[in-house]
This record gives sequence, structure tokens and C-alpha cells, in this order.
Amino acid sequence: MVTVGLLVRLTARPGKEAELEDFLRSALPLVEREPGTTAWFALKFNSSSFGIFDAFPHDVARQEHLAGNVAAALMERAADLLAAGPNIEYVDTLESKLPRAREGAHDE
Repeated sequence: MVTVGLLVRLTARPGKEAELEDFLRSALPLVEREPGTTAWFALKFNSSSFGIFDAFPHDVARQEHLAGNVAAALMERAADLLAAGPNIEYVDTLESKLPRAREGAHDE
């Protein structure tokens, strides 16, 4: 169950759109190592506007994500990739539909 999330809006610096898109795609392996991040999506709204939506079971996991590797990597590259700082919105989830874990499934 998820109860909270983040919606992060990112505007690419002119000429850096492809690099920002590549950065977002490269972040997936980092997020996969975060057990508290239930769902994570890299988004493209238009040619220069991107975003991240992620969902968490509780605020502690959300804060851990904000202090984690993806946030650190984004802030390290922000001056080069972004036209302005990230716009981070804290959200509460009202309802959600997530895939259910298969019974007997386990990490290998």
C-alpha cells in the first residue's frame, strides 16, 4: 500500500533535453535498490519538460528517497541539465492500483 508520493517537475536547459532524458532513464537501477520506493516513473511531458513520480508506503521511505542516490545524482547534474531547480511537490495518495506480488515469487 502506498500513502505518500512525490511529483518532481524538471525543465531541461535548452540543448540538454536528450541528456536529461538519458539521465532519467539511467536512474532506474538506483531506484530499484530502494526497498521503500514502491513505484517510480520517469516522465516526459513535452520536448523540454520532464518529471518523476514516485510512491511510498509512508513518509519515512519518502524522506529516505529524497536523501538517496537519485536525488544526489540529480542535484549534482542540475546546473548543467536544468533550466531551473526541480519543482518538488509532496503528495498524499488517495487510492492506488499496483501489481500484486505473485505467491511463491521471490528475488533470486
